[in-house]
Amino acid sequence: MTETPNFQNYKKFPLSNSLSKNISDIKNVMSQSSDLLVNEIIVGQSSTHCAMLCLEGMVSTETIAKMILEPLMNLAESDVDGGDAIFGYIRDKMLMGIDRLVTPKLSDAVNRLMSGFAVILVDGVAGAFAYGVQGYNTRGVGEPSSEGNLRGSREGFVETVRSNMSMIRRRIKSPILKFDLFQVSKKSNNDVVMCYLTDRVPQSLADKIKRKLLHMDMDSVIESGYIEPFLNDTKLSVFSGVSVTERPDVFTAKLLEGKIGVLIDGTPYAVVVPFLFIENFQTMDDYANRPFYTTLIRWIRYFAFILAIFLPALYVAVINFHPELFNHTLLVTLAEAEEKSAFPLAVEAVIILIAFEIIREAGLRLPQSVGGAVSIIGGLIIGDTAVSAGIISNPILLVCAISVISGFLIPNLYQPVSVLRIIAVIAGGIAGLYGIALLGAVILINICSLESYGVPVTAPISPMTWRSLRDIITRIGMKKMVKGDVTVEGLNGANM
Repeated sequence: MTETPNFQNYKKFPLSNSLSKNISDIKNVMSQSSDLLVNEIIVGQSSTHCAMLCLEGMVSTETIAKMILEPLMNLAESDVDGGDAIFGYIRDKMLMGIDRLVTPKLSDAVNRLMSGFAVILVDGVAGAFAYGVQGYNTRGVGEPSSEGNLRGSREGFVETVRSNMSMIRRRIKSPILKFDLFQVSKKSNNDVVMCYLTDRVPQSLADKIKRKLLHMDMDSVIESGYIEPFLNDTKLSVFSGVSVTERPDVFTAKLLEGKIGVLIDGTPYAVVVPFLFIENFQTMDDYANRPFYTTLIRWIRYFAFILAIFLPALYVAVINFHPELFNHTLLVTLAEAEEKSAFPLAVEAVIILIAFEIIREAGLRLPQSVGGAVSIIGGLIIGDTAVSAGIISNPILLVCAISVISGFLIPNLYQPVSVLRIIAVIAGGIAGLYGIALLGAVILINICSLESYGVPVTAPISPMTWRSLRDIITRIGMKKMVKGDVTVEGLNGANM
């Protein structure tokens, strides 16, 4: 019994010489979907049947009318006769579109249909033309919502991958910029684009990342977070070796550093690998401001990272185990404030930190018109009421608030910081400063042990690369920085 193509096995079938069979096979593969449009036409003196297929809502009717239908109608009145002659005439003498594919595969025809292409079939020829005439609705390019900068581009990535490719190409007008577009996932066949500069990225690294993307055991890729675990080389750590950005200018800067970017159709967030820990403290504004001010802000971010994790834990540890570190006046004031609290200090801190996360999550998930009100109600009314009721004390509320606000300075690290902050409070409440010191050592060892595609995450500090420190400890002037580019491949210890 002859096997019939369907949505499970269609990738192994070629196109047939019979137009009716090709149309029937495509309908079967697409489960007789009602949005599949089939338009047949008779061409030439021998009345050769041709057909144009497309998906309703995925194509531009105006573009199809001008680029496809009108040339086909003119062809119908010509003296070109026979299926092979018509197919050859379209292939060799009719452009009809810039984005064109000629294929003998059924899978290519079906996949192009679902990407907004118009497919032309000719009776008697085991092949198809696919023309890019996309016309589906897309979101216009707007300002990034998750990465704010005072200076620089106001453009942000959109959900359409080809629009994102154009934004990168406009910033790097060079033949060394390579886009490698392919499809991933089992069922949805999402378009994924790997972007890199061929003179700065080893081909072995590009091939390794492509293999990981192609071998993902997933039915669909809806968001960039779906592929991050497959690209992340760091194991058993709350810190990631993968970064995500919504800004084309940031994405371009990463490519110029010798990294590989991944664009996913359907999401405005792009993935960049490999990723260094120190990059969490860098922003685009750092390169638009004066070097002395950028250096100050960088060190404030480093200090904020420590405060965000350890400040509540230090307060709990010192009050419970090492009160002699406070002067007498401050110690008496804190003791009076904590005396009215009904819970141990560590429990208070955990309650406050969890309450902050609840308020933040509520503000994010609710509509914008309501989200701001939730933050105000949670911060003022609930906080003030909890203090008045004696559930928590004013000092621990202030300490936790400073810690949470400090975490906002490094948004890329907010998730690991939120988890480590609570763990630090528990460690400080159990073992005091010794517990905090032990946790700090564990975090430091964990970061130092991580690698992202052969590059230590702690580079260029460990192993030390002196040239790279000009943009780590300080930020030197742009005139000096442009002399001698530093790429990921050039970092000490790199083994691509």
